[in-house]
Amino acid sequence: MAHSLRLLCVLLTIFQHEIRGQETEVLDSGLEVTHRYADHGGVKIHYVSAGEELPGAPVILIHGFPDFWYSWRHQMAELAKDRHVIALDLRGYNRSDRPKGVDQYALPLLVGDVLAVLQASGHEKGIFCGHDWGGMIAWTIAMSRPDVVEKLIVLNLPHPQGLARELANNPKQQENAAYARRFQQEGAHEKLTAQGLASWVKEAGAKRRYIEAFERSDFEAMLNYYKKNYPKPPYRAPADSPERRVKCPVLLIHGLDDQALLPGALNNTWEWIDGDLTLTTIPDAGHFVQQDAADLVTRTIRAWLGR
Repeated sequence: MAHSLRLLCVLLTIFQHEIRGQETEVLDSGLEVTHRYADHGGVKIHYVSAGEELPGAPVILIHGFPDFWYSWRHQMAELAKDRHVIALDLRGYNRSDRPKGVDQYALPLLVGDVLAVLQASGHEKGIFCGHDWGGMIAWTIAMSRPDVVEKLIVLNLPHPQGLARELANNPKQQENAAYARRFQQEGAHEKLTAQGLASWVKEAGAKRRYIEAFERSDFEAMLNYYKKNYPKPPYRAPADSPERRVKCPVLLIHGLDDQALLPGALNNTWEWIDGDLTLTTIPDAGHFVQQDAADLVTRTIRAWLGR
């Protein structure tokens, strides 16, 4: 019986693919997503989308390290009820292209990848939601391309000014950033494994998917994000400038058990934001707050977007 059901599911997937000309997948939540690709200067960026016919700016979900689009599965199921939702694989990860060379992972190129996905979706503006490196990309889009940003949501990545300040002045943040300095060393990627990178995933079924995704990924590319963009000692707090300001409404969500990005960097965030700022801290959640406190994160985002 179980074998027959699995065969039926496979045949249904093939049938859907033939009918729509796209690869589709039904998540455990029952949400059907469509796999697509955007092109940015010859680099293919993979993304999944749901709720394509719904009006309004799409919510574009951007993962961090080490992760892939599936990180947002809990949020997608709820957000897609009344919004077009997109979750992408950053370059170097899973089904996206993996160009060689540290310079291929500079922030302007990463921003361009996300904007290529926005353009492929057929929309002129988006609601950008990023976690970790995805948060850094989302902040950068909001600062450099305010014309395409309707709202900004960032999870466990303080404003770049706050993070730089803490790296320059907070010995505990300097100590807890030792992992990033190790990642910046030559050959550091050779110590990584798919199983090790997926060790933080708690759900057994999800962990299998993560291992498969990381086996398709490029470990050297993952660490090129740190080599190209993460501050190197001696740390210096940059001076404030108009280019670092964010003009749109911002929702910040931060799991306070995060040991890599300490919450002190959240202090004075309002000094760099011209729009309204909503800050939600979650005491019992760690760095991967969108999974550690999935329901609360989802409800918070939905309520904030529906104001």
